[in-house]
Amino acid sequence: MAIHPPVVVSKPSKSGGRRVHIDSQIMGMARSLKDLEEFLRRAGLDPDTLDIESTELIEWRGGGPDVWPEPPR
Repeated sequence: MAIHPPVVVSKPSKSGGRRVHIDSQIMGMARSLKDLEEFLRRAGLDPDTLDIESTELIEWRGGGPDVWPEPPR
């Protein structure tokens, strides 16, 4: 049985953000790492103690922590 990370950052959406799930609950749409860090804080996690780029706690889909597309104009 596979163990899934409790934080999933979905692939970039056409609207420019990435949906964030924590423990299967939708936290919202992140448009930057700052947004993701706030969602982590709200879930009781400390982003200052996590290496967001390489922690196994976060599953990145459709690109890593450097992929934050601009919203369409």
